[in-house]
Amino acid sequence: MQKPKVFFKTFGCRTNLFDTQVMIHSLKDFSQTPYEEDSDIVVVNSCTVTNGADSGVRNYINRLQNEGKKIFFTGCGVKMQGQDLLKKGLILGAFGHSYKESINEILKQTQNFYLEGDLESLDKNIISNFVGKSRAFIKIQEGCDFACSYCIIPSVRGKARSFEKSKIIEQITKLTQNGFSEFILTGTNMGSWGKDLGGKLTHLIESICEIPKVKRLRLGSLEPSQITQDFLDFLSHPKIERHLHIALQHTSPFMLKLMNRQNTFEKDLELFNTLAKKGFALGSDFIVGHPKENQEIWEEAFKNFALLPLTHLHSFIYSPRSGTFSASLKELIPGDIARIRKKEIESKVAENNFAFRKKLAESKTPLKVLIEEVKNADNAYLASGFDEYYNKIQITSKTPLLKDTWIAIPHFTPQMDKNYAEI
Repeated sequence: MQKPKVFFKTFGCRTNLFDTQVMIHSLKDFSQTPYEEDSDIVVVNSCTVTNGADSGVRNYINRLQNEGKKIFFTGCGVKMQGQDLLKKGLILGAFGHSYKESINEILKQTQNFYLEGDLESLDKNIISNFVGKSRAFIKIQEGCDFACSYCIIPSVRGKARSFEKSKIIEQITKLTQNGFSEFILTGTNMGSWGKDLGGKLTHLIESICEIPKVKRLRLGSLEPSQITQDFLDFLSHPKIERHLHIALQHTSPFMLKLMNRQNTFEKDLELFNTLAKKGFALGSDFIVGHPKENQEIWEEAFKNFALLPLTHLHSFIYSPRSGTFSASLKELIPGDIARIRKKEIESKVAENNFAFRKKLAESKTPLKVLIEEVKNADNAYLASGFDEYYNKIQITSKTPLLKDTWIAIPHFTPQMDKNYAEI
């Protein structure tokens, strides 16, 4: 008898992507399908970081109503809108993070249910595969002890708590046995790993790099206030990706204080210059249009921003999150002004990135690329992947190239959109 097919729709961050893999791994009496139209059941793994994120999830669920599918709701949005969706008859049931490993039994439910769960649990199972991906995300911790004024996440993910080092090592080792060789560490507040265990993030990274089949380790978003000297000293290890993402959120001292951030621009600039001298590509998060970001503050912020050696950027237009301090503030920034500011910082970083890649090409620095996609085109193979600086490259080859394999690119041509190479 054919098993019912389940489609997972994942919203939000890499932590949610990992949580979806946990659920897929826990299926026994159901089969996972990558095609929504082919499914009997849809599991919506939600994000609730802003009111806009909630709206995006609701719009998706509304669209499913006429397709006759059973809809289950999980993720960070359960606490914020799970009961409302249930009352409106839009979902069969809602379950919190702590229930995701019980999904096989949950999907057998025929009556409406709401299981909020707790904010203290940690996953127990070891994942043996990462479906549909060339690189594997590894969640090393849950929760956050920060109290940024715009953020609701600590109230839906809980306090910071770490997975045991032995479990993380076992998880990665298991995945290497199944062919994975690049790993991305992630978590709600990754830099806090070990504070509850008496451990240090640097020691964890050292142990991961000792696993023979790990070829590249990418570190997820870090807080600048959590980067220590021993961490900086270990970055020269050849398995560490030459790209770091460090969340700044803003470059105005006034705005950082208003956002209740733990970083300061003066120290951020010093840190970024230190990392740039080590040859790292550097990314960050930046929120534009937060309440009280008037023109004078923005001009100071952009002047500071331009001093940073940033090569990658996740920029966001501020969107209020009900229940946060920022959502109560007046002096709102019009959307058209916020969009202009967003374009300003994105253009600056795009220029920086192009200059960074041109410098690499001029120095004839070879790139190490993990092939993630291969297509046939005009009697040639067209492959794409990311190098160790987290820049995308398109490779044209007359000889076959295989997905999920590594290749060295000695020469490449940088364009504004990506790098190009012929071999």
